[in-house]
Amino acid sequence: MKQFNAKNIRNVALVGHSGSGKTSLAEAMLFLSGASDRLGRIADGNTICDFDAEEIKREASVSMSVAPFEWKNTKINLLDTPGLFDFSGGLSEGIRAAGSAVITVSGKNGVAVGTEKGFKAASKKGIAKLFFINEMDNENADFYKVFDDLKATFGTMVCPLVVPFVENRKVQCYINLLENKAYTYKDGKPSEVAIPETGGRLDELITAMNEAVAETSEELMEKYFSGEEFTHDELIKGLSSGVRRGEIAPVFCGSAYTLDGVDQLMNGLIWLAPFAETMAGESGVDKDGNAVELSVNEDEPTAAIVFKTIIDPFVGKLLYFKVVSGAVKADTTLLNMRTGTTEKISKVYFVRGKKQEETSYIGAGDIGAVSKLSDTITGDTLCSASRPVILPGIEFEKPCLSMAVSASNKADEEKISAGLTRLMEEDPTISYYHNHETHERIISGLGEQQLDVIASKLKSKFGVQVTLETPKVAYRETIRKKVKVQGRHKKQSGGHGQYGDVWIEFEPGTEEELEFSESIFGGAVPKNYFPAVEKGLREACQKGTLAGYPMVGIKAKLVDGSYHPVDSSEMAFKLAAALAYRTGIPQAAPVLLEPIGTLKAYVPNDNTGDVMGDVNKRRGRVLGMNPSNEDNLTCVEAEVPMAEMHDFSTFIRSLTQGRGYFTFEFVRYEEAPQSVAQKVIEANKAQDE
Repeated sequence: MKQFNAKNIRNVALVGHSGSGKTSLAEAMLFLSGASDRLGRIADGNTICDFDAEEIKREASVSMSVAPFEWKNTKINLLDTPGLFDFSGGLSEGIRAAGSAVITVSGKNGVAVGTEKGFKAASKKGIAKLFFINEMDNENADFYKVFDDLKATFGTMVCPLVVPFVENRKVQCYINLLENKAYTYKDGKPSEVAIPETGGRLDELITAMNEAVAETSEELMEKYFSGEEFTHDELIKGLSSGVRRGEIAPVFCGSAYTLDGVDQLMNGLIWLAPFAETMAGESGVDKDGNAVELSVNEDEPTAAIVFKTIIDPFVGKLLYFKVVSGAVKADTTLLNMRTGTTEKISKVYFVRGKKQEETSYIGAGDIGAVSKLSDTITGDTLCSASRPVILPGIEFEKPCLSMAVSASNKADEEKISAGLTRLMEEDPTISYYHNHETHERIISGLGEQQLDVIASKLKSKFGVQVTLETPKVAYRETIRKKVKVQGRHKKQSGGHGQYGDVWIEFEPGTEEELEFSESIFGGAVPKNYFPAVEKGLREACQKGTLAGYPMVGIKAKLVDGSYHPVDSSEMAFKLAAALAYRTGIPQAAPVLLEPIGTLKAYVPNDNTGDVMGDVNKRRGRVLGMNPSNEDNLTCVEAEVPMAEMHDFSTFIRSLTQGRGYFTFEFVRYEEAPQSVAQKVIEANKAQDE
C-alpha cells in the first residue's frame, strides 16, 4: 500500500446500531474500491473486518477492525466498530482514531439506541457525522420515515444529499440533490437517468439542504433570504464547512448488500469528511502538565496514540496506532510516556482486517500497527524523546456485570489468570481479580455476551475450559450483646503438659478489626502471654460461628485466668483464647451482616418509576432523584444490598433498551433480615457438609 499525505487521508469510523449493516457497508466499499477482489458476506463468514472466530460464529462484530482503501487518489481508513452494547469498547477505540463517523441506520428499523450512542460518541469527540440509511433494497424499507425520525431526533442539522425514488415499494433510482442527477445501479455501477417526477417532495428536500447550507455563514444566509439560488461551488463549500464544524450531518442512502448508492457515500467522504491534516492535530500535555500543540507534519517530532491492542497467543501482541505528528518509522526508538521507558520499533505495518503489510513508516495523520512492544498498552502515547508529550487517552465504559470464573479442570486454574491478563490488554472494559475472602476469581464486563465471548476465547486461545457462576457475597458477622466466658486448654501427655486458662469479656465494638484489651490483676495471667491471647482471638475472628464469615465490630477484654509455671505456654494460651471465642460468641447474640452499596442509575425520565419499583423489590431504599447532565436522563440514587444486584445490569439494559447505565459502589455493612440470614446460614452448612 502506497504512502499518502495527510491532506489525502480520511479516518472514518463506522458506527450505529447492531445489525444496521456497518460491516456489510465496509465490505461494499472495499470491493468497489478494488481493495478486495470479492464481496464478502457476514452469513458466509468471509468478510474482511469480521475475521475473529467469535465474530464469524456469532455473525456480529465483537471488536473494532481497520480496513483502509484508496478511492479517487484518497486513502480512507475505515474503522469498523461493534454495534452490540457489550462491546462498546470497540466504539471508543474507533472514535478515538477517527476524524469523522458514518452512522449506519436501518432503512426498515429506523433510528435505534445504537444510532443515538454513535451520534453521541462522535459529538463528544467533536468529529464530523454523516448518516447512511442502509437496506434500501428491502421492500419494507421506508427512507422518508427514517429521515423524518432522524430530523426529529437530531434536529435541523440533518441534511438530505442522496434520496431514493420509490415505486411499488422498490427503489427505481437514487437522486443526488447536490448534483441534481439521478442514478440506477447494476452490480454497484451507476448509470445516469432522467430525474423522475416526485410530486414536490424533491423540492422540499432541496429546500432543506439549502437551509442547512445557509446556516453555515452570514453571507450565505443573506443570499438565501434574498431569494437567490446558491451556485454549485457555494453548496459544496457550505456543506463541507458545515460538516467539518459539526453543524451539518448529511444523509446518504443505498444498500450495502446490492452495492447501490455506496459509491455516492464514498464520493461524499472525499469532499465532505475532514482530511487527516485538519483532524489529526491535537493538544497534549508535557510531563509537567503544560499544554503542547501538535501539528500534522511529518517533519515534526513523532507523537502517536495507541488506540487498540490485539492479542494472539502465536503471533503475540499487535498494537494499532494513529500518528498525530511526525512519523513512526521502522528500526527507531520511541518513548512510552506512561511507563517512562523506551520501546524499540522494529517493524511497522499497514493493516487491513487480519492482514498486515510491512512498510518503512507510517506518516502523520495515518493509521498503522506495530508488534513486539511488551510494555505498551491501549491508550499509551509513543513519542520522540526530543518532545515528550502525553496525548488524550481513551475513555471506556466501566464493567457492570461480574461473574465467578473457574476452570473445569482444576489443573488449569492458574492458566485463567494468565489468559485473562492477556485478554484485558486486548479489551480494557474487562476487569479481573481474585477475591481471597470468597476464594473466587471474579471477572467483570459490560454484559453477558461479552463474558461469554471471554469464556470462548479462554478456551480457543489459551486452552482453558471455564464455567461462569454467580459470585458469592462477602458477608460479615458481629454480636449484639455482652458476655463473659472462660476458655481453658488443659492437656497432659507425659512430660510437660499444656495449660492455659482465660476469662474474656466479649461485647459489640465500633471498629472492623478486633479491639483487644486486658485488665489482669495480681498476675493471674503473666504479661508475656497477652500477645498469644490476642493472636488466638484474631485468628478465631476470621471465621464466625453462624456461617463462617469474618467477625467484625467486636471488643474482647482479658479479665482473668490462671497459669501453670511449668505447663503453660504461648500456644496453650492461644488455644484457650480460641476456646473462649467459640464458647462466648454463640451466647452474644451473633448476627449476619450484608454489604450495602450506593446505586446511581441514570435512566430516561420515563423509566424512573420502573427503576424505583425494582429497587424496592431488591430490598433497597430510594434516596432521591436528580437531573443528569445528559439529555433526558435522570439519576435515581438508592442503597441496595449487594446480594440483590447481580442481574441489575441486565434489567436496566432491557428496561431502557440500552440507553441507561449505572454505578454501584460498596458503602457499608448492615444487619441482614432474619429470612435472608437463615438462607445464607443454611447454604453454608450444606456446603460444609
